[in-house]
Amino acid sequence: MIATAPSLQNTGLEEIRSGLPNICGWEAEISSIVRHQEPVFLPTTNLKITDINAGFACALHMHQPTIPAGRNGELISNLQHMFEHSGEGDNHNASVFADCYGRLGDFIPQLVEAGCNPRIMLDYSGNLLWGLRQMGRVDIIDKLKRITCNPQYQPYVEWLGTMWSHAVVPSTPIPDIKLHIQAWQHHFAAMFGFDALKRVKGFSPPEMHLPNHPDTLYEYIKALKECGYKWLMVQEHSVERLDGSGLWQDQKYIPNRLVARNSQGQTIAITALIKTQGSDTKLVAQMQPYFEAKGHRQQQIGNVSVPSVVTQIADGENGGVMMNEFPRDFIRIYHEIRESGNNHAGTVAINGTEYLELIEAAGANPDDYPEIQAANQHKIWQRVNPENATTEAVEQAIADLKQTDHQFHMDGASWTNDLSWVRGYENVLEPMNQLSAAFHQKYDALVQQDPSVTKREDYQQALLYNLLLETSCFRYWGQGAWTDYAREISDRGQALLK
Repeated sequence: MIATAPSLQNTGLEEIRSGLPNICGWEAEISSIVRHQEPVFLPTTNLKITDINAGFACALHMHQPTIPAGRNGELISNLQHMFEHSGEGDNHNASVFADCYGRLGDFIPQLVEAGCNPRIMLDYSGNLLWGLRQMGRVDIIDKLKRITCNPQYQPYVEWLGTMWSHAVVPSTPIPDIKLHIQAWQHHFAAMFGFDALKRVKGFSPPEMHLPNHPDTLYEYIKALKECGYKWLMVQEHSVERLDGSGLWQDQKYIPNRLVARNSQGQTIAITALIKTQGSDTKLVAQMQPYFEAKGHRQQQIGNVSVPSVVTQIADGENGGVMMNEFPRDFIRIYHEIRESGNNHAGTVAINGTEYLELIEAAGANPDDYPEIQAANQHKIWQRVNPENATTEAVEQAIADLKQTDHQFHMDGASWTNDLSWVRGYENVLEPMNQLSAAFHQKYDALVQQDPSVTKREDYQQALLYNLLLETSCFRYWGQGAWTDYAREISDRGQALLK
């Protein structure tokens, strides 16, 4: 792998402004950085597409919510709360969780220096990154900087963008989707530099949640593309082929073209890599994607033969398997690959953007990727002619389908079909929508007149509370303390806007 000299990492962005994370104010500068088309892994990769039968791409998702639970109600990381209340629930695992957030900064250098050829994709929420800084965990941050900014290790690691405050997209107010995406980019650039941000071309949605309402999905993909993203990871059962059928057997092992059509008939598309179904935490912990990939071969896309790739993501800290089995098997597998002489051939580890850049450099055309859409959309377009679609016609079709088809819904789909992020959470969703509406009512016209308004402290504070309230944890953990946290954040946000 060729190491290139690093350019200046300093962005001039402060990581913390007015005591809060830097999540806004440099939208134009960030946009100019991320909306480039140059390859980011191709110049440094040590893989050749002709030598590879199949690849495995593993990602780790890391998150801790921000909660108003400090000594005087301050906003703190839930990880800090775990340390301070070690006798409650599984909070005794706080130190193990903290170690998990930094350990790839140890594993990757160890493996590289042992002659291995590892790969990992990382998805850290903005909440978690801020919380680590609040807690003074410079040790963890420095480990992450080592594998993010050091050209000796950076080519083995790919960061994935995400929603800053771990918001599930289908139930996030549409105007806030892009704000989350931009907030994460600001925060990441302030921590790791513009060079590192330029390499973030894949997106990992919280809870692997894909919206299926035509207008929400359209605006989501539009925002991703406007923010420079090349591809999106999606859950296998959250998508369908354009005729409503499921993916054919090997389709989930090559890139797909996720197409979104809104209620006005406009279309937009983005490349999707498919996360396969299964118990994701155990699969990644035990490096199952490697063993699955060994049974796959190259496939044809247009006139080009490309390796299949098995894509998986899991919580990187949660549960005994990730705490104990992942470090054992992650290191063991790469030594096994090295010892068999297959570091660069046969079945190899590969990251998402690296894979796409390699196959597209070999002639694969994204227009030739199989087309898919969000689950349940085929039923809508059976009732509404896409060429003559109107908002009224689409909403009527959705209403009719909800009455006549008990399997139809517009809640989107996530890593599990057992959870709804909407039903039963009106006491969170209503304040969330009210705060969002108040935020946009106060600031949208001001920002349109003067974009520098986003640099103001009052804007930064109001945006923070707006994004924090949309964190999925305030619904995932059920009624009680977590919905109380949501109410407190809502009240503080409304007070700021008044």
